Amino acid sequence: MNTFTGAGNGSGEESRSWVPALDVWESDGDVVYAFDLPGIPEDSISIELEEGALTVSAERERKQELTNENLYRYERRFGTFSRTIGLPPGIGEDQIKADYRDGVLEIRVAKPEQPKPRRIQIGGGEQKTIEGTATKS
Repeated sequence: MNTFTGAGNGSGEESRSWVPALDVWESDGDVVYAFDLPGIPEDSISIELEEGALTVSAERERKQELTNENLYRYERRFGTFSRTIGLPPGIGEDQIKADYRDGVLEIRVAKPEQPKPRRIQIGGGEQKTIEGTATKS
């Protein structure tokens, strides 16, 4: 008898696709994206930068480790996912750093430098004389 209740049909086939949890925060110089990816080996994670967008994708495989035990429910999500994050204009690969530790992928994107106001001097500081010749017609 199945005594577990909740979402899904108990066969491991859920109606929703798998998307890992994501936290985003700012530090002084970076925007940080942290993905929960427990059970995924580092070499199964892909991070790509293309045309101002950062795409993170990975695959978590289901391991069949059942012997003679009864399985009542699959609730952990398995399969592939892909998530794309828009980045500010001008961000290059050298401004992105990634670290994977304890099932959390942390991506740090350097904040772009804000344009600083520039003072424009009137007259350029030095007066120039324009010389020309006049002709009578």
